[in-house]
Amino acid sequence: MNFLIIGHSVVDKIVNRGLSSIKPGGVFYSVISLLSQVEPEDKIFLCSNISNECARLFNDAYNRVENDYLTNVSVIPQVELVISEENERTECYSKLSDNLTLPEKELNRFDGILINMITGYDLSLSQLLELRKNYKGLIYFDVHTLSRGVDKNLKRDFRKIENFNKWANCIDILQANESELKTLSEKSEETEIVNALISYGIKQVVITRSHKGASVYVKNGDSLNHYNKEALKLQVINKVGCGDVFGSIYFYNYIKSKDILLALEQANIYAGISTTYSDTRNFLNLRKDAIKRSS
Repeated sequence: MNFLIIGHSVVDKIVNRGLSSIKPGGVFYSVISLLSQVEPEDKIFLCSNISNECARLFNDAYNRVENDYLTNVSVIPQVELVISEENERTECYSKLSDNLTLPEKELNRFDGILINMITGYDLSLSQLLELRKNYKGLIYFDVHTLSRGVDKNLKRDFRKIENFNKWANCIDILQANESELKTLSEKSEETEIVNALISYGIKQVVITRSHKGASVYVKNGDSLNHYNKEALKLQVINKVGCGDVFGSIYFYNYIKSKDILLALEQANIYAGISTTYSDTRNFLNLRKDAIKRSS
């Protein structure tokens, strides 16, 4: 099977408990977690940007995927993430990038396309509309930083997304955390927002809830089915990238099996394990650690 991942590569400066570190970020986590799933006959294609200066941070993952759509640029985005134990992290960018250059031909060779709106500028609405027009398969869309505006100092705060119904018309499976979900509609109650999203044509709404686990809403005739999974009880060291891991694992397992419960179970396990890693190189052990946990 062939999979396409779209999203910005970002250099993360992570400030956690007063300590700071520089790590690969952005779509890196989507790629390295999808690598933990694929079989020898599968191929991952990455649409992103990379710079010579920062390539060494990403090579563990990017050297193992198809780079037909990986563009070399002078500078990639950088973000300072200040981690809070109780609240949403704060994000402040020192650089932002233009929209990515998306593939235009042979799109239907992909069994699924995962779009992770890492910066919110990864692609435009017009690009998504064109992609949807030319692609018949499954589009998985992580709202991510599309949910945050940007001020003159490049600080990112939550705000309502303008005309999100037009974005939603192009999406099969949508992922958002609880804060991001509130930026998608004028409604305030979760089920009201979900019903609005499904009315636009979205087939599944996946909601990640940090230490509370995750949920999936699916329209079934006139009713709304709701699946829920509690988070694993683990010693959390680092939550950066957890939602990206969840999305990639859910995306792959659902495409392979069409089984929502299986996909949710696997995504929950892998995302939980990822929070126990202090070094991004640990993600190379993700599959082994997940199998050990499952057994």
